[in-house]
Amino acid sequence: MPFANADAAEYWRSAEKEELALQKCKGCGAARFPARHLCPVCWSDQAEWSRASGRGTIYAATVVRRAPSPEYKDMVPYVLALIDLEEGPRMITNLVGDGALNWRIGDAVRVTFERRVDGVMPQFELVGNG
Repeated sequence: MPFANADAAEYWRSAEKEELALQKCKGCGAARFPARHLCPVCWSDQAEWSRASGRGTIYAATVVRRAPSPEYKDMVPYVLALIDLEEGPRMITNLVGDGALNWRIGDAVRVTFERRVDGVMPQFELVGNG
C-alpha cells in the first residue's frame, strides 16, 4: 500500500468506505489526482474533497508478465493502466477482473475496491468496450 501522507489521508479514509475521493480546487474548480498541497492549474492552496463517480476510460495500459520483485510473483500477469476519470484527472491503477487482460484504449471502466491486510486499494474493472 502506498504511504498515506497528510495530503492524501482523506483519499485513503474514503477508500476504506469504498468511495473514490478527489481533491477539488476552491480557486479554479479543477479536480486533481494525486492529492497535493497546491493546485497544478492555478497554484491555489485551497482545496476540498469530493466524491468521484468512479467511472472513466482507459488512456493507456500494459500487461506486466515479469514480476518486478518476489512479492509480485504470484500476481503476474496483471494490468497497469492510466485511467482518465470523468472528473478530469488521470490516475495510474491496476485493471482487475474478468477480461482485464483484453483491455483496449478507450474501454469504459469503473472503480472497485480490494481489501488488503494493510488497507483498501481502489482499482478499476472493465464495464464495456470503447
